[in-house]
Amino acid sequence: MGVFESLGKKKVVLGLVHLKPMPGTPFYEEGDFEESLDKALHDAVALYKGGADGCLVQTVDRVYPTKDEADPARIAGMAVIVCEVVKATSPGFQVGVQIMRNALKASLAVAYVCGGSYLRMHTFVGATLTGHGFIEANPYDFQMYRKALGAQQIKLIAEIQGMHMEWFGGKPVGEIARMAHTSGAHAVEIAHPDEDTNAKLVREVKKAVPNLPVILGGHTNHENAARRLADADGAFVGTCLESEGWGSRIDIDRVREYVRIVSSLK
Repeated sequence: MGVFESLGKKKVVLGLVHLKPMPGTPFYEEGDFEESLDKALHDAVALYKGGADGCLVQTVDRVYPTKDEADPARIAGMAVIVCEVVKATSPGFQVGVQIMRNALKASLAVAYVCGGSYLRMHTFVGATLTGHGFIEANPYDFQMYRKALGAQQIKLIAEIQGMHMEWFGGKPVGEIARMAHTSGAHAVEIAHPDEDTNAKLVREVKKAVPNLPVILGGHTNHENAARRLADADGAFVGTCLESEGWGSRIDIDRVREYVRIVSSLK
């Protein structure tokens, strides 16, 4: 059963696989790609064997273009890594792709060619101001490309308020969720460091679009997962699964314990 078919029946755990800077980016150094590939395989297998529902392979290049674009070397490197991750796991393990910040079409192409199953989308609707510039969504252009590629099986998780996306000018999160859903998102992502605020945002989305799954985009750990996931449908999980802090290798025992906590929730 795929992760999106599981939503509503169980709460899903999607582990973050953080890479080093990729070829074709300003901070790439010799050996980074090989380290990224080795780490991605280790992390994905730890997540798979630890009982997680899937992973997200995510570029961490430090600086990013603001358009829906990516250097060909970035795309080629990401494709190699995602293909190897898919081969190292199983068809039931969901492999997501995110070429940061908002290279949606490139991410879709990698997922489609390499057997990935979903995208995490930085800015699918609206616009957001980042440290790298202003990022504007173009869901029409993206969906036309998705249709032309024949990639409708690739599911879409749209960040609507979280670590990376904050609607420029402000808008109620329920309205943003409705726009994302209307534009084709299969789930939306929420993240806020304050637990009460996070829960309020999740409830607002559920009220506005009752059948739209809500994935938490951060701030969960072994201590708070049961509380934070009470009303949400799943979570992207990173730092608390990594052995030596953010960006380090994922520890399988930490995965198993996190999955055990989430599996006990109704």
